[in-house]
Amino acid sequence: MRALKLTERFKSTQVHALNSSDTSEISEASERSRYRIQSFGSKPKSRINSISEIDKNLPFPLPSSDSIEPSIDPYLKPVNLAETLSDLYSRLENCPQSRKSLLCIEQYSLLRGLGDQKLLRRCLRTARQNADDIPTKIVLSAWLRLERREDEFVGVSSMDCNGYILECPKANLVSGYSPCLVTSRCHCLHQPNQDFITISEERVSLLDEESDVSFCIGNEEINCVRYKIAALSEPFKAMLYGGFAESQMRKIEFSLNGISLEAMRAVEIYSRTKRLDLFCVETVLELLTFSNRFCCEEMKSDCDAHLASSVGNLEDALILIHYGLEEGASLLVGSCLQVLLRELPNSLYNSRVSKIFCSSEAKESLASVGYASFFLYYFLSQVAMEESMASKTTLMLLERLGEFAVEKWQKALAFHQLGCVLIERKEYKEAQHYFEAAAEAGHVYSMAGVARTKNKQGQPYSAYKLISSIIFEHKPAGWMYQERALYNIGKEKCFDLDFATELDPSLSFPYKYRALAKVEEKQIKAGISELDRIIGFKLSPDCLELRCWLFISVGDYKSAMRDVRALLTLEPNYVTSHGNIKAEYLHMLLTQKVQSKSLADLWMQLYEQWSAVDDIGSLAIIHQMLENELGNSLLEFRQSLLLLRLNCQKAAIRSLRLARNHSSSIQERLIYEGWILYDTGYREEALARAERSISIQRSFEAFFLKAYVLADANPDPVSSSNIILHLEEALKCPSDGLRKGQALNNLGSILVDCGKLDLAKECYTNALAIRHTRAHQGLARVYHQKNQRKSAFDEMTKLIEKAVNNASAYEKRSEYSDREMAKSDLDVATQLDPLRTYPYRYRAAVMMDEQKETEAVEELSRAINFKPDLQMLHLRAAFYESMGDLTSALQDCQAALCLDPNHTDTLNLYRRTQKSSL
Repeated sequence: MRALKLTERFKSTQVHALNSSDTSEISEASERSRYRIQSFGSKPKSRINSISEIDKNLPFPLPSSDSIEPSIDPYLKPVNLAETLSDLYSRLENCPQSRKSLLCIEQYSLLRGLGDQKLLRRCLRTARQNADDIPTKIVLSAWLRLERREDEFVGVSSMDCNGYILECPKANLVSGYSPCLVTSRCHCLHQPNQDFITISEERVSLLDEESDVSFCIGNEEINCVRYKIAALSEPFKAMLYGGFAESQMRKIEFSLNGISLEAMRAVEIYSRTKRLDLFCVETVLELLTFSNRFCCEEMKSDCDAHLASSVGNLEDALILIHYGLEEGASLLVGSCLQVLLRELPNSLYNSRVSKIFCSSEAKESLASVGYASFFLYYFLSQVAMEESMASKTTLMLLERLGEFAVEKWQKALAFHQLGCVLIERKEYKEAQHYFEAAAEAGHVYSMAGVARTKNKQGQPYSAYKLISSIIFEHKPAGWMYQERALYNIGKEKCFDLDFATELDPSLSFPYKYRALAKVEEKQIKAGISELDRIIGFKLSPDCLELRCWLFISVGDYKSAMRDVRALLTLEPNYVTSHGNIKAEYLHMLLTQKVQSKSLADLWMQLYEQWSAVDDIGSLAIIHQMLENELGNSLLEFRQSLLLLRLNCQKAAIRSLRLARNHSSSIQERLIYEGWILYDTGYREEALARAERSISIQRSFEAFFLKAYVLADANPDPVSSSNIILHLEEALKCPSDGLRKGQALNNLGSILVDCGKLDLAKECYTNALAIRHTRAHQGLARVYHQKNQRKSAFDEMTKLIEKAVNNASAYEKRSEYSDREMAKSDLDVATQLDPLRTYPYRYRAAVMMDEQKETEAVEELSRAINFKPDLQMLHLRAAFYESMGDLTSALQDCQAALCLDPNHTDTLNLYRRTQKSSL
């Protein structure tokens, strides 16, 4: 969850709380806002702002630059991530099987700060692959399901098997490690249902004749076979064949043993048939209790398994889990727990579910059957934090997490997150205690939380000294200077924030502060430009929101509407930090100021924005088009493509889910399911979906999906021909110019790979004819392949002139320039998008060529400190190897392999360096 912590009066509440009181507070706040905000010309008279003339168009005065502050990130943030990942990889290489799942979850925790959903899913899958006990399998399977948010799929039940062993609810209830691939298929869907044959009356009659003992309950007698009953347990064996009086009796009084007549008859039938499918759930529950009382282990195990298989929904789980806990039926508890977890996050709003997980008594009951664990509470607490940082439920789950934390990283995580939640709840003294505990466990970043809570308690100088000591003791990082700036003033504050941006340009707070500082100097356009800098490479909701307010303040409602539409696309339930109102309501107010357009006009505008490579503008137009065509799956699909291009993976997958749910035909739904599977790592299944869609109806999108998936696998000449064929088939099918331009662009790329340059040029030229501007890049590549570097350079210059987002164009043009021009272009690319890694690698390689080894390593290290990229780690490892620093080379190889354990070049370098170091 992205919490936007500004001043006390502008406190952010971005998500619905888990309890009803929290939810009502948000609702009441929104309603109060509706009363206060009548138009953009009115403001509360009680609010006084020194820049009131700037605020004339705002429903609220802008916050001052000194009143805002960044949130404390609620995840592990090592001072040296590369070194930490290296150590983890070394442990993963040498750990026993039983430890692998836990280490993978530690890896997940360390990588969360990178925000790469594919990396995180891979960690969870590997953890599930190596799980060897039922509790761990259940948690990790539910976690994987939630990451893909299958709960939002229409027509899909939480207990449905998606066809893969790693997430199959039945496979989770089988104990023991069973090696399987991520893509290993589950066969439970193909197993025929076994219709059990009931015992015939003739057989029952025959068995009655063999009975030699009767158990009397009230006035009724249940005829039994003595040795069959004796075989149920040692106590029965002793009673019926030992020195007890019952061993000589034909009739045994059993009325006072707490079992009903129906259940005793079931015991008799079970003793001869070993079957439970003949009885209702209530009877089997009574047999379970009976089994515990008389130590009938086999019958207890069978009852446990039978009841576990009968849990089908949340209500069943809530009822049966208490029986399972009381009777120690671990499989039944696991089956119930699995339903509760696979219903997340919705089940967490159920008070009965919360009680099971949150209360200390329930925790002890779960622990008694082996289901309360760090794994369980880590998963639950992450879900709760995403729903509401400040809710009581979140706090209690994190307290349970802390109780199960054993290793240092676990304690650091649990205590740090407790501190983050408590600071949101304004319980600063308690938050300070937990931040200090996390820091004591080795998490240096938690000292930022200690400083923040000290400042909140009126100790700003103590906070300043604390962060200054951190800067002195450790290698400087962007967050350190950002944090110290909060307790600084004047030029020192500006220096700290500028240096924070230099060390880590992805931090959004310095840009926001500088923007507001410029606004206070009545330089609003300069403030907007400051926000443009970060929004150009990182679509941050808080920066979009602030830019929207600045546009409103200068009366540029059209640009403000663009930003609020983009904001709602990223987070539909976003609550603004400024004014604490729903973004939906802000959007409604802006509609009074911005003239609506027809659908035809919107399509024309979308072509213009798409042609200008203005992804945010395109996103806003699609949001407006969806208002006119609610539930249009094609538009939702286009929305997902733009979000992926903007590196907003979660929002992109959400749009794909909506497209899938709103699809008008099976053929269309298969396409969107295919894209979801592809984006979540199931390549083969995505291919199968495309083929099934084509078998129903030939369509542009189905052929395009199949070609795209095939092209992802480094195709050989044979498969390249197949990809070309599918793209050509796609182009024969009806579609609009936007998609056909993309298909022509992709086709040109494959043709270049195959050496068919004239055909590729024709494709790119046709794409440009329908305003697919990105085709300039492909055309430049064709010219380069033909040794026409000047033409290639000119083609990229055209793209730079047309594109709004042109960092990649500058980067690509550098390939067709001389060294000085290339360096200039790459410097511009870094200014526009400091997260692009190629410029750093190029500059470092040039330095190595010039024998400037130290400077080359520093160039890479500068970027690795805020973006530990696989390629940069690999290159730095190669530099270290060439310099003879094998220890550092090994460390970087291990860190890179922690990001991708199958990266061939790094594996080769790692093995070579290992041999050299012996």
